[in-house]
Amino acid sequence: MSDFIERSKFSCALGGALSTIAAIPKAVPIVHASGGCAAALSGTYNLSAGYRGVGYCGGNMIPTSNISQSHIVFGGESKLEGQIEGTLKYIKGDLYLVVTGCQTEMIGDDAVGIADRYRDQNVIGINTPGFLGNTLRGYDAVLSALVKNFIEKKEEKAPKTINLLGIVPGHDVFYRGNIGHLKNLLEKIGVKANTFFGDGESVEKIKNYGDASLSVVVSETAGQITAKAFETVHKIPYITTELPIGPKASERFLRLIGEKLGIDTAVIDKVVEEETKYFYSYFERIVDVASDLDFQRYVVAITDSYYAYPLVDFVSEELGWIPHFVAVNDLQDKSKQEAYTKKFENLTSQTKPSVIYEDKFSYVKKKLRASWPYNNNQKYYDSLGPLYIIGSVVERNLAADYGAGFLTVAFPVSNRAVLNKGYAGFRGALSLVEDLLTNLVASR
Repeated sequence: MSDFIERSKFSCALGGALSTIAAIPKAVPIVHASGGCAAALSGTYNLSAGYRGVGYCGGNMIPTSNISQSHIVFGGESKLEGQIEGTLKYIKGDLYLVVTGCQTEMIGDDAVGIADRYRDQNVIGINTPGFLGNTLRGYDAVLSALVKNFIEKKEEKAPKTINLLGIVPGHDVFYRGNIGHLKNLLEKIGVKANTFFGDGESVEKIKNYGDASLSVVVSETAGQITAKAFETVHKIPYITTELPIGPKASERFLRLIGEKLGIDTAVIDKVVEEETKYFYSYFERIVDVASDLDFQRYVVAITDSYYAYPLVDFVSEELGWIPHFVAVNDLQDKSKQEAYTKKFENLTSQTKPSVIYEDKFSYVKKKLRASWPYNNNQKYYDSLGPLYIIGSVVERNLAADYGAGFLTVAFPVSNRAVLNKGYAGFRGALSLVEDLLTNLVASR
C-alpha cells in the first residue's frame, strides 16, 4: 500500500452516485452490490450532509441485489434481473438507475447490459464501482449517463437557457440553497437554468435539457465530464467558473454568462445595481459592530476547490479578513493546482495565503502549525490570532486548539441541520456573514 486514507471527506463513487440520485425527483436507485453498501453510503450522506434526509427512495429503502459469496463465484446477473423486475413492480418511480459496486464489477457482471433490456421502462445502467473514484466521480457518472442515454437531442437551442453543473448534492451540503440563489439570480437577467436538483425540477424536465445553449460548471473537479458529454452528444459548449459568493463574485458571474449568451449589458447593470444595493442595505447593519468589536480575523480555509477560493475571496474582499492558509483536498493534477493557486493572486489583500493541496488532516494540521513562527519561550510572542477556521466538522478540534472561530461549510457537516440555506450569490452571502459572525458572539 503506497498511501492511506485518513478521516476521508469523500465517499467512493457509488456513494456519490447514490447521493446524486437521491436528489433527482422520483428517481429510484437499484444497487447491484453486496449487502451493506447501499444503506451505509446513503446513511453517510444523510447524517454528514446537514441531515439532508434520504430522498424519495434512499436509506434502508434502496433496492439492492445484495449479492453474496455464491454470486461472486457463479455470477450475480440473474439476481440483478430479479431485483429490477421486483423494483419495477413494487416501487413507483419516474426513473430507475442501476448502479454497481466493486464486487460485481470485479467479477464481470454486465449490469448495464441487463438494465438496457428494461430501457422502455426508464431503466438505465451505470458503472459506479468504488474504485472508479470519489464522490465527485459518482456524480459525473450518473449525470453523464443521463446526458448520453436519457436526455433527448434538440436541434433547436433555447438562446437563454443554460445547464448548471458542478453543484454536487450532499457533498455540497448547501446544494439546494445554492442552486436556488443562482437560479433566481439568473432569472433576473432573463436566463433559465436547468439544475437537475433544484426546486420545481422533474424527470420530464430533465429529459429536455438538450435545448440549452450553454453549460456552466462552477467546479474544477465536478461536472467537467458531464459538460463534455453535453458538448459531444448535444453540441452544447461549456465554460468553467467559480461558485459566486458575494457582490463582486456574483457580478463577475453574471457578466461572464451575459457575455456568452449575448445578454444586453444594460440588463445586467440594472440587476447588479439592485442586488448590490440590497446586499449592502443589510450588510451595513453590522459594520459598526464588526469594527468596534474588532471582528477582523486571520482566516484558514480547509475545503475542496469548489468552496476554497470563493470563501476566501469573499471574507477577504468583503469582510476585510486576512487570508492566511488554504488547504484544498480534491485537486490532484499539478497543472490545475498551479492555475488554482494563481487565483489567490487576484485578492486585493496585501497578505496572500499559503495554499497547499492535501487531503489528510494530520498533514494539514502540521503544515498549518509550520506556517507561523514557533514560540521558543520568548518573553513576548505574537501568536496566530485572532483566527477563524472555515472547513468541515473534522476541523472542529483544530479550531478549539487555536481558540479560533469556526464554521462548517464543506462536507462532512454533522453539527448543523441544513434545509434551504445557501451561500451563493448576493443574498446567500448575507447568510454566510450571519453564520460567521454569529459564531463569534454565540457565547455572549
